[in-house]
Amino acid sequence: MTYTPHTAISADEVKDYLRNHPDFFELHAHLLADITLPNPHGNGVISLAERQQLAQRDKIRVLEAMMAQMIKHAEENDAISEKVHQFSVNLLNQQSFSALQHLIAETLQLDFGVTQSLIRIWVKPSNNAIAQDAVFTQVSEEFNEWVMRLNQPHCGHKPDIADNLLEGELKSFAFVPLSKKAANQRPFGVLILGADDAQRFKVDMGTLYLEHIGELVSAALLNHLFTLNL
Repeated sequence: MTYTPHTAISADEVKDYLRNHPDFFELHAHLLADITLPNPHGNGVISLAERQQLAQRDKIRVLEAMMAQMIKHAEENDAISEKVHQFSVNLLNQQSFSALQHLIAETLQLDFGVTQSLIRIWVKPSNNAIAQDAVFTQVSEEFNEWVMRLNQPHCGHKPDIADNLLEGELKSFAFVPLSKKAANQRPFGVLILGADDAQRFKVDMGTLYLEHIGELVSAALLNHLFTLNL
């Protein structure tokens, strides 16, 4: 196509021409220095070559930031995994029901950022010696059924049906169903976690580690509560 001095060239036509002629700047290398653009990081102008270098550096900085974030998350996950592992070992070493409950509450507070925790169980234990323990304090049928319907831990707000559980100025909550998961059975109780930090248990957070903790606590409780299979 031949352009006269009065022919207007669109930006798309310029882009298409440069794409179709990749050797253009090799044949006209002086333009890399002659063409100037506004400096995106300050006042003044810079050459086209310098602008390209800045763009590449910006991309590298973004990639480095993403990599640093990925490394940080990996390190955090490794630390949490180690805490969960140590928690499981400690659970196995508890010889009494009261010691088990103390360990659960203490570990959740010291290692997992939980301000308060509470366990409620609504099936009668075969171990009559602990039948009067506070964990068997009756909960409402409505709350019981709500926990039964949970497919995973509930995080965020505290539902109205749990208003009398974990009192205080707590800002976020997690309700973790306790069940004999391997047998695909309905929950026999719930582990309730509360935190002063409103961001500790968020609605959209991942619940994998909470599920693991729930499974560990469930297994430990079953070893102390029941001599027969549920």
